[in-house]
Amino acid sequence: MKACPYIEASFQIIGKKWNGQLIHYLSLCTDNTAHFSDIKRDLTGITSRALSLKLTELAEYQLIEKLVDGTSPVTISYQLTEKGRTLADSLKPIQKWAKQYMNVEIPIEREE
Repeated sequence: MKACPYIEASFQIIGKKWNGQLIHYLSLCTDNTAHFSDIKRDLTGITSRALSLKLTELAEYQLIEKLVDGTSPVTISYQLTEKGRTLADSLKPIQKWAKQYMNVEIPIEREE
């Protein structure tokens, strides 16, 4: 029996490091939109270079779009497309499964 080509194609995107997390992160943001610096701050462990490459990759898949506000100062943000939002919705059952069956240690956030 051969694996489903749709599952295979999907995991070629979300199976790459950071892609699933970025899609999930943007789905939690107001208007599914965030600035580069916010993403970098909140996704601990990703380098600026890796984040830049991943955002470009996800834009090529048409899962996110880069929004440039030309007013001074210029601001750039990233937003899930409709295609990206539907992918984010499909990750929710996986998250539910992981909460039930995976033993994940959740770090305690400290107030500063």
